[in-house]
Amino acid sequence: MRIIVTGSSGYLGSNLVKTLRTQHHDVVGIDVLESNETSVVGSITDKYLMEKVLSGADTIIHSAALHKLHLHTHSTQQFIDVNIIGTQNLLEAAVKHKVKSFIYTSSTSTFGHALYPGNQKPAVWVNENLRPIPKNIYGVTKIAAENLCQLAHQESGLSCIILKTSRFFAEENDMKNIIPGYSWENIKAIEYLYRRAHISDIVTAHILAIRCASEIGFDKFIITATTPFTESDCADLILDAPAVLEKYYPSYKQYFDKMGWRMFTNLTRVYDNKKAREHLGWCPKYNFSEACR
Repeated sequence: MRIIVTGSSGYLGSNLVKTLRTQHHDVVGIDVLESNETSVVGSITDKYLMEKVLSGADTIIHSAALHKLHLHTHSTQQFIDVNIIGTQNLLEAAVKHKVKSFIYTSSTSTFGHALYPGNQKPAVWVNENLRPIPKNIYGVTKIAAENLCQLAHQESGLSCIILKTSRFFAEENDMKNIIPGYSWENIKAIEYLYRRAHISDIVTAHILAIRCASEIGFDKFIITATTPFTESDCADLILDAPAVLEKYYPSYKQYFDKMGWRMFTNLTRVYDNKKAREHLGWCPKYNFSEACR
């Protein structure tokens, strides 16, 4: 299978290319930066280059984007050019060359302000039915790109799967998320309860999306580690997260004490991956239990 991967020099893109090549696919990586995983150095904003590269392709995984990390280094217009116009260039080329499937890497960050409960309200249960309320140009442009994928499916029949991934940053970017009194490993373990996925599970979800795309046609899936919590826990999670966690992992305190870790006093949201597990056949390997081994 000939697979195009955009953003192939990035953390996710490079891992996708490496994995797909081990599976003996013909992989073409596209990125503005050179790397061992990038076959074509160029921008997705170059419409004619995209048309040329996509000729003969079976599927495309579109992971290239400007991200939240770029909000202070790139202009609003640059976000529009890369995240919206670049996506449309790829969609048009995919339709023109009769590409079988289009897998778009989006983000749970697109939910924006909807991720934060108001005063005295339970934690937000985040599934695909939650209405996004973007809080910056990153969120706006990623949602616009999702809508372009849906429009392409409606107008041309192009199979488009949108994967809304939770946090999976490389360590150097995660270190910026440190909270006083908590180590990075402590934070990462807790985040597997409600808003984190392992890079290998993210890659697996993309590969499964390729296999399921033609049957599904169009849909969106939240890609995150499987939480032990249920929606009925949300009222208590906002008040006393350690007590809720103890119901599912009675011995977690012993491990946390051994590691010198602490649990957050409350959780304001929980991501639910049930739909991805049911419709993609996805079984993420990494979760809170794995992080505490």
